[in-house]
Amino acid sequence: MTVDKINKESYMRDLADDIVRLKKEKNAVILGHYYQRDEIQAVSDYIGDSLALAQKAMDTDADIIVSCGVNFMGETAKILSPDKKVLVPDINAGCSLADSCKAEDLQKFIDENPGCLIVSYANTTAEVKALTDIVVTSSNACKIIESLPVEQPILFGPDRNLGNYINVQTGRKMKLWNGGCIVHEKFSVHKLEQLKNEHPEAKVLAHPECKKEILDLADKIASTKGLLDYAINSDCRKFIVVTEPGILYEMRNRCPSKEFLTVSAENGSCNECEYMRLNTLEKLYACLRDETPEIKISKELCEKAAQPIYRMLEISKQCGLIK
Repeated sequence: MTVDKINKESYMRDLADDIVRLKKEKNAVILGHYYQRDEIQAVSDYIGDSLALAQKAMDTDADIIVSCGVNFMGETAKILSPDKKVLVPDINAGCSLADSCKAEDLQKFIDENPGCLIVSYANTTAEVKALTDIVVTSSNACKIIESLPVEQPILFGPDRNLGNYINVQTGRKMKLWNGGCIVHEKFSVHKLEQLKNEHPEAKVLAHPECKKEILDLADKIASTKGLLDYAINSDCRKFIVVTEPGILYEMRNRCPSKEFLTVSAENGSCNECEYMRLNTLEKLYACLRDETPEIKISKELCEKAAQPIYRMLEISKQCGLIK
């Protein structure tokens, strides 16, 4: 091990210790998304999907919430915990999927198509949630759509791949917003087929934001949490994981005796989310120390954006998805 590597590891340990100290001093809680860097997940109080993390924040008595993910996740935490201070390590950590559906464009569609129920994926901005009738997640979307009247016309957005998957699973014909996630769009079918040939015993785990050609090759299609649970409970010892590789940190922690392989983009590059990776341990430390950048949303917008989330939770209870 080189001196530089030893020094870097010592520096990162000290930084992590300082973060733990600061969050105790400030009564802060750190929410780490599954797609964050390993070292950020390691210092997080909760690790999970975006909406689950926001719900965790609601249940804490923390004064400060630090949302480590992309910015719509920080917004969701603020929407559900409007009286708490919500911080993000990097205000530039946007989301290609959320950016693909602007509130002004959605409003134009609503005006042109009266009578459509607007169902939005949780991966959207606060402004889009405020125009939405029901928010869904990748884990509950099919059940919630199935609970709605068959004759009800629905616009689903912004992810067309998830929308197509829901249509196939439910037999619905929802109108789909033409948006997508740059990470899940870039997974190579060819590279996945190669890995399947090289590791025929491996199970393929895929997120429904992936293209249909990828999903057709999957053994399990589920939300990030659903894929993690499947890996934990399966007797299989090897998996090919087709979602953002940050999830491997938790998969390997929970399943140390199992092997996890990742699928690259067509050009062979590692398919990481460039926005998720904007968050670093250094930025997390500075964010806690200075209590900035802070997510600020007006009370009126928080109230409007919260309604479709609460509708989702109510329907989820009716469907038996949550207690």
